[in-house]
Amino acid sequence: MKHRARTAAVLAALALGLLTGCSGGGGGADASPASPAAPSTLALPAPKQAAAPAAVLATPAASGEVQVQEGPFTDRVKLTGLTLSKGSTVGGHLTVTSDISDVLVLEIGAAFYDDGGRLVGTGAFHYQEEEPATGGHDGPRAAGEGIDFTAVAEKLTGTPVSAVLSIPVLVNE
Repeated sequence: MKHRARTAAVLAALALGLLTGCSGGGGGADASPASPAAPSTLALPAPKQAAAPAAVLATPAASGEVQVQEGPFTDRVKLTGLTLSKGSTVGGHLTVTSDISDVLVLEIGAAFYDDGGRLVGTGAFHYQEEEPATGGHDGPRAAGEGIDFTAVAEKLTGTPVSAVLSIPVLVNE
């Protein structure tokens, strides 16, 4: 009888150990998986909305100046020909410099500021690659020609004299 009771106790302890180990309850540096896990990729959800632009610039930009806000994609692109036209339209040219793949999705945000550095409007440029049924690519290339963009201020509350660009979304192959 004692042998059966001991066997039952050992089996119960093993079962409890297995259940605890599988539930993720413990697991310090000595914990090891029961079986090798398949490699997985980490997929983070896309932001639902870009961060809001600053209500007031710490140092107002010069009249006609277009600045680029540092962000997660600014080290992967080159922005050239930045212009502020008629105060309410900012444009330029974007080329991806980190690789030579095609641009699939791009968003460029523009914040427009008055001469006191106060936010008076925002605008955005959106691009999304739509491949034809043939699977070919006829859109802008990340390297070489790049993408021309224009963002127009919407619902202005004053007269813009400068702009700050941000790149909240950039997806390329």
